[in-house]
Amino acid sequence: MNVKRRKWMFVSFLLLTALLFTACGGDAEPAAGDEAAIEGDGDALRIAIVTSPSGVDDGSFNQDNYNGILAFMENHSNATVNAIQETTGDVAAAVQAVADVVADYDVIVTPGFQFADISSIAEDNPEKMFILVDANPTPQGEQELFDNIYAMTFAEEESGFFAGVAAALETETGKVAVVNGIAFPSNVNYQWGFESGVMYANQHFGTDAEVVELPSYAGTDVTNTNVGGNYVGNFADPATGKVVGDALVDEGVDIMFVAAGGSGMGVFTAAMEAEGVYVIGCDVDQFDDGAYSDGNVVLTSVLKNMSINVERQLNAIMEGTFQGSNELLRADTDSTGFVLENDRHQLSEETMEKLEEVYELVQAGTIVPAANFNGHSPDNFPGL
Repeated sequence: MNVKRRKWMFVSFLLLTALLFTACGGDAEPAAGDEAAIEGDGDALRIAIVTSPSGVDDGSFNQDNYNGILAFMENHSNATVNAIQETTGDVAAAVQAVADVVADYDVIVTPGFQFADISSIAEDNPEKMFILVDANPTPQGEQELFDNIYAMTFAEEESGFFAGVAAALETETGKVAVVNGIAFPSNVNYQWGFESGVMYANQHFGTDAEVVELPSYAGTDVTNTNVGGNYVGNFADPATGKVVGDALVDEGVDIMFVAAGGSGMGVFTAAMEAEGVYVIGCDVDQFDDGAYSDGNVVLTSVLKNMSINVERQLNAIMEGTFQGSNELLRADTDSTGFVLENDRHQLSEETMEKLEEVYELVQAGTIVPAANFNGHSPDNFPGL
């Protein structure tokens, strides 16, 4: 996506920085043991990652962002990172957590739609760099682009689409579902992409799968619109995740696509306790999370490749090429996809062939799955 870029004028500040310290304040608390530094030669860069309550060890969204920072640090030995957990899950508290620590870091990575309002903090702190994941910054007046914010959003509907196609092809009961955390745009994108994939498989591959929704767990998006689906209401509530998972299993669902952060672990547990029930992981390869005494419940995982994009922007900061921008990342930059390694999924060879077929169509823009705000619906989208 071509977006007008603005040159960053503050590289010299970062290159002169040689202090190595970390701090946190307010309601944000650093997770124990989450501060990492590699001793040796290299440029010093003080990095903070401020996350939702599920933290950087959620096995999914936050952790993938954190891994991008750690990958950067492997080649920049004096860099430091502090992982800060916002403890309430509230949007205002998330932004306040950033405001509380902004003075102490050179770069702040903020994974999640709840951090969109950091644009006001960025304006007040032009010498600081921000990497915003899963949201564009909230406009300040007529200003939508900020010199010191690189905002990356992803076409989650594409990865959700791959999950829907796989679920429709592999289900034995003919009933599948998607479980989400909160109805932020990224989560609704996953939901509608999944529903689009099921619809596509039914129409083009001869499947007859039904997407099951529990009305009591329907989501309400940021425009206060009921989007249906199955929403836990939190990204750090595995107990409720298990309740939702159990309820779907009781409805006959045998494949659940899980896009719920730490809450998703409860859905994994529900699958492990059932017979013949599988989950599809989200954001990262979650195959290891599905292992238990009787086997593995992860059918496959669909990917949103955040780590490599976080690492790229940190490298750009050190190289002096960082540019504030709002970028939408798709399959054509390898930013969405699904697990390919044979020992990391349990899909049939036929399903993999069909996924590769539709991947090329998505990459080319022939298939454009429905998303929260792209004007399409799961039963009416380009390529269906």
